[in-house]
Amino acid sequence: MYISLRRAPRADHDRTRGDGAVPRTVVTLGVVSLLTDVSSESVAAILPLFVTAGLGLSLLTYSLLDGLYQGVGTLSRLPGGWLADRLDRPKPVALSGYVLSALTRVGLLAVSGLVGLASLLALDRVGKGLRTGPRDSLVVLATPAPGLGRAFGVHRALDTLGACLGPLVAFAVLAMLPGNFQAVFVVSLAFAVLGVLVFWLLVPGLRPVSGGVAGGMADATQARPRLSWRAVAPPPVRRMLVGAAVLSGLAIGDGLLYLTLLERDHVEALWLPLLPLASSLVYMVLAVPVGAFADRWGRLRMFYVGHLAIAVAYLAVAGPGWAPGAALGTTVLVVVALGVYYACTDGVLAAAAGSLATTGAVASTISLAQTVETLARAGASLVFGIAWTALGPMPALLAFAGCLLVAVPVTVVLLKGDEQ
Repeated sequence: MYISLRRAPRADHDRTRGDGAVPRTVVTLGVVSLLTDVSSESVAAILPLFVTAGLGLSLLTYSLLDGLYQGVGTLSRLPGGWLADRLDRPKPVALSGYVLSALTRVGLLAVSGLVGLASLLALDRVGKGLRTGPRDSLVVLATPAPGLGRAFGVHRALDTLGACLGPLVAFAVLAMLPGNFQAVFVVSLAFAVLGVLVFWLLVPGLRPVSGGVAGGMADATQARPRLSWRAVAPPPVRRMLVGAAVLSGLAIGDGLLYLTLLERDHVEALWLPLLPLASSLVYMVLAVPVGAFADRWGRLRMFYVGHLAIAVAYLAVAGPGWAPGAALGTTVLVVVALGVYYACTDGVLAAAAGSLATTGAVASTISLAQTVETLARAGASLVFGIAWTALGPMPALLAFAGCLLVAVPVTVVLLKGDEQ
């Protein structure tokens, strides 16, 4: 069976502009993500305290809830992408995900036990998983192919701004109303509802196969392609997925890298919570220029650069650190390297997957790429934890750095000719 790699028709009039501006649809989607991330991250910021102090549960319980919080969202991405492509309607599927997450904020106002909280967190992550692929497919459908990296950079910059503002909003609410978790949940609900309204009212219902918008007539002459494995993952996509899995399988979680800084006395425990915020700020600043450069230089090449940045961070932490000021310098380097990593991989991988996707399978292909990357990173963290226990943190870091420095050039050779 022949699978066409022809790009899907686009209906967003913004994409016809020749001034290089990012389409309004992409900016609107970025604003929706900003509002939604303020909502979700304000809850995530107080979740440890709410679980332990508010509900009186243990730290072990929180760790299990955190694993549930991360895992469910990953596993629900593929169904969301598949459903959007199967129905040829990414907007309603994405909208259902936003609405589901908003409804969980209502439930948080009344939750009083472990089962209820676990159920709400799981539903919230299901909502996130359902909306991610369809939302990213709308970015692809609204943007000319040569500008995908820049468009995703704009979206991810706004998304990251929301992630930075969320904890600050929670802090401000608790500063004014100490111990009042319900007030944080009310504010979170307000941002979630606002995000739903902006998405519903201002984002056009682009459709990959029909090329129309919601309420418009589908093109009866264009048959909807069968949503098979070959359509979702044609050979270039499969090779990209293998490369992404290999490299992401050597990128450990941020928290583990921060803990190695703490282990080597490069940073005091007091400052540890600020490191993720600093990395997010670096990511936010770099997302747009890196995405734009990836469009010209190559998105997969930029993906490689991101993993080289992580390797540099590994080597910096595991190095001798004898020079004066080495602790501060190493911490800054790790924070910047993580920001560079996310700028070079997050939106860039979605842009690369979107550019390789077949007509009618954009959401599924992007969801598949993101799922592979996330699961590979989870595996990397697990293996690193085992290596830390068996060998110690520094030998484990050196081993991961060495493997990355070998894996990057090997992946370059394997994916040669597939550059997007």
